[in-house]
Amino acid sequence: MKKIITTPNAPAPIGPYNQAVLSGNTLYTSGQIALHPETGELVLDDIKTETKQVMENMKAVLAAANMTFDNVIKTSIFISDMHNFAPINEVYGQYFNDSSAPARETVEVANLPKFVNVEISCIAVI
Repeated sequence: MKKIITTPNAPAPIGPYNQAVLSGNTLYTSGQIALHPETGELVLDDIKTETKQVMENMKAVLAAANMTFDNVIKTSIFISDMHNFAPINEVYGQYFNDSSAPARETVEVANLPKFVNVEISCIAVI
C-alpha cells in the first residue's frame, strides 16, 4: 500500500512523479533541486545557497509526511562537479546531527534536471 505525499511548500513535480511516496512506515522522496516553491524560479546564487534551497525543499516534503531530518536513514546526493563537495557538505551537515546522520552516497554526474549543480533525495522511516 502506498500513499502519495505532496505539499505546496516544496516545488511541484516537473514530470510524471510525486514529491514522495510513503509505503508502510518508509518514505521515499524524489530528488529535490533548488526550485523555489513559491516562484518556481531556480535559486542558483552560489552553491551554498543552492544547497540550502534543496535542503529546505526536502524539509518541506518530510514535514508533509509528519517527519523531520531525524527520520532520514539514507540520502543520495548527485552533484555536477565534485569540486563543490565541501560547500555542499557544509550546508548539508547543518541539517543532521553527526552522531545520528544517515547513510549516504555522493555521486558526480554529467548533468542534472534544469542543469542545476546539486540534487538530493532521501529515504526516511517513522
